[in-house]
Amino acid sequence: MRIAILSGGTGWHVQDLIRAADDLGHTAEPVDFRRIASTHFPGEVPADSLSDFDAVLIRTMPAGSLEQVVFRMDVLQQAVGRGQPVLNPPKAVETCVDKFLTDHRLRTAGLPVVPSAVCQTWQDAMTAFDRLGGDVVVKPLFGSEGRGMVRVTDRELAWRTFFAVEQTGGVIYLQRFVRHPGWDVRAFVLNGRVMAAMKRTARGDWRTNVAQGGTAERFELAAPEAKLAVAAAKATGAIVAGVDLLPDDRGEWFVLEVNAVPGWRALAPTCGVDVAAEVVRAVSV
Repeated sequence: MRIAILSGGTGWHVQDLIRAADDLGHTAEPVDFRRIASTHFPGEVPADSLSDFDAVLIRTMPAGSLEQVVFRMDVLQQAVGRGQPVLNPPKAVETCVDKFLTDHRLRTAGLPVVPSAVCQTWQDAMTAFDRLGGDVVVKPLFGSEGRGMVRVTDRELAWRTFFAVEQTGGVIYLQRFVRHPGWDVRAFVLNGRVMAAMKRTARGDWRTNVAQGGTAERFELAAPEAKLAVAAAKATGAIVAGVDLLPDDRGEWFVLEVNAVPGWRALAPTCGVDVAAEVVRAVSV
């Protein structure tokens, strides 16, 4: 089987997938998302950059204009229409890249999510700030690995933050800060089961992301939390997902985020699982 790895380069995860595919008797090749094209020339069958592959793995969605991103998703939909396995499905990628849409899907499924607000003006954001208790985490609507997040507890700083986001044409996404024990759990879900999970502990910061300095250790989820992680992936339509679960100081669990292009550079060695091989198997069945 010939597998396309849609990415923005040839980083560690791409190389790990190429290695795993070769181990399993397949061929995996990186395809730059920014270079994909679609053609319909006279006398030729319509084709695009993914037509000659048997399956597609999505590793990232590089930044681009609205037109560029929509076109990329259209090409993925064409691949699905041809019957090519695409991991994750385009609709799942669209959902999970957007924190607002993810929250909506999770709430609709009846899953516990952190109270939040999404606003376009600083005035509305200030109202939301007060209603969320004056202690919030402001996040980019699109983003991962804890980048761009800031905790705000002061009204003056809140105004400055919200006003700056509005002036740059951004959307203001606020989540109530959850007082937690200093750690959360990243559950790696694949085909309706938790394949592995790790506990991420903050190191001198409220953010637990390993990319932001958190430490990782293997974690065995209890049945209710494992069920919650699987339900969160299902709610977003993701076949493979990194589901972030957070317990508050009373022991209540929340779904923080669902990542449809999850990394495993820390999780694989921490849990002793060849994640890349399992991902390749999932797309090559």
